[in-house]
Amino acid sequence: MRPADRLRASLLHASARFTVRYGAELRFAGRGLPRPRRVRVGTRHGMVTAWEYDAPGAGPGEGPAYVHFHGGAWLMRHPGMDDWWCRYVAAAASVRVLNVDFLAGPYVAYPVAQHQCHDVAAAVAGTAPVAVGGFSSGGGLAASVCLQARDAGSFVPRLQVLGVPALDVASEVPRGAGTISPSLRDLVRRVYFPDPATRTEPAASPLLAPDLRGLPRALVMTGEHDTLRPDGDRYAERLRAAGVEVWHDVTPGVDHYFLTEDPVRARATMGRVAREIAAALA
Repeated sequence: MRPADRLRASLLHASARFTVRYGAELRFAGRGLPRPRRVRVGTRHGMVTAWEYDAPGAGPGEGPAYVHFHGGAWLMRHPGMDDWWCRYVAAAASVRVLNVDFLAGPYVAYPVAQHQCHDVAAAVAGTAPVAVGGFSSGGGLAASVCLQARDAGSFVPRLQVLGVPALDVASEVPRGAGTISPSLRDLVRRVYFPDPATRTEPAASPLLAPDLRGLPRALVMTGEHDTLRPDGDRYAERLRAAGVEVWHDVTPGVDHYFLTEDPVRARATMGRVAREIAAALA
């Protein structure tokens, strides 16, 4: 890894909790929930922390669970960026939520985060029904977890929630004015996916998986002007062609932060997702 890349990635990693601020206007539910509990889960790459939010009225650690993977381009380690979403899902869907604090670059490289996310979800699924989801790189992790679970026969997710997902790290990002730029994609590849030969593996790039049959129902949400939109759009098409049930929603006129850029429409989108999670885990 080039020293300049390590420095830049280290700064992104360390500063995320201070610089990443979004979702405040989307706290439609869950504000009154208590602080999440810290739980530790064993994985093949060591112990991983997950922040657990209980459903309203449920006992600690009880009931079906939605396992969430935050974004941050596999370089930012800050699950708190999606606290607003985890609270919303716990309250609106009345399910337990685990927000996974997986390791990120430049301190680890592929496939550590992918394995850790799978192993946490599999551990939770050992005692309760599970849905998985995430935004951006977290959406890519959720899709990866579903493929890993299918191929390993480890567990069966009830639903996958893919928000503006990054699903193909082997391809170039379209040039434009979008939040996800070609330079960021190049940095991510050099730091977290340094071996070009692994970038086409299904766990790294779910869009390139040769077979998508047997995967759980998917909610795929993309933004009209997001440079990652082609990933989500094509994945939705491929899932349908493979016989997987898909709800595919495109928010018009927005970039990568598709919910915060249109909070009015977001209320309806988030409500649909909460109902889908509740139904899948019922």
